[in-house]
Amino acid sequence: MIVTVVLGLAAAALLGAGFVAQQHAAYTEPLGEMLRLHLLLDLVRKPLWLAGIGAMVAGQVLGALVLQRTDVSRAEPLLATNLIFALALASVLYRERLGRWEWLGAVLVSGGVASFLVFGQPEGGTLPGSTSAAWLALPVTLLVAGGLVAVAIRVALPIKAMLLAAAAGILYGTQDVLTRDSLVRLGQSGQGPGMLLTVWQPYTLVAVAAVGIWLSQSAFDAAPLRVSLPAATAAEPIVGIVLGVAILGERLRVDPPALAGEVVGLIALVVGIVILGHSPSLAKSEQGDSRRPDEERE
Repeated sequence: MIVTVVLGLAAAALLGAGFVAQQHAAYTEPLGEMLRLHLLLDLVRKPLWLAGIGAMVAGQVLGALVLQRTDVSRAEPLLATNLIFALALASVLYRERLGRWEWLGAVLVSGGVASFLVFGQPEGGTLPGSTSAAWLALPVTLLVAGGLVAVAIRVALPIKAMLLAAAAGILYGTQDVLTRDSLVRLGQSGQGPGMLLTVWQPYTLVAVAAVGIWLSQSAFDAAPLRVSLPAATAAEPIVGIVLGVAILGERLRVDPPALAGEVVGLIALVVGIVILGHSPSLAKSEQGDSRRPDEERE
């Protein structure tokens, strides 16, 4: 368990660093590039963005190791601490001292993770067949993400950024479940990695991950990290846990004391993320905006 926690925190640290670098690069792109493929084509020319993607991929690799060792419901709260590391890195980069609100947010996030793990004790689960009805939860989840994007197109910029980030977080949570499924499927098959080419889950995983990156970069283009990251960080663990239970059959303790502890833990996690997301340290990414002179924000 200790190794799993260390791997989870290391993954979260890399994810947080990756998000800071990506947002710093994406925020300088014109607003007209938002939700367009050209946004990614521009970003791939920026070394800072590529470094951010590299850190995120490294974090996802470690996250995959965590998902290989434990259930999604146990891994998600650990990975959700990436915002703490993003906050710490932003504090160093922008020379902003951590205040009491940042510490409160950090305590709430960490305490929420601990509360959920201690009371929920997530475990078990069985791998569903590729045609199992349990997978119906997947298209429903993707439709919810699509609905958020549809609404985001019609609203003001700050709300747009939060909705796009939430949609990206939903896809990241879905990606975690598909990663867990693919790794368990590979381990149970006794065959080589080639067997993953014979099932649909890995293909869906790649597509979901690609769209998730596109949506998150659009959110980063629309608003500073304090606006665009918390929604994604909150949505990912919640969706991952829900899908882990609905699709993979993972079990949480549901007796009244345990259920109360789980709910309190998740509430603390989300509230802590929101508090950290409003940190002045993250707002510093608004400084030095290098947008084109003819591009104005709403």
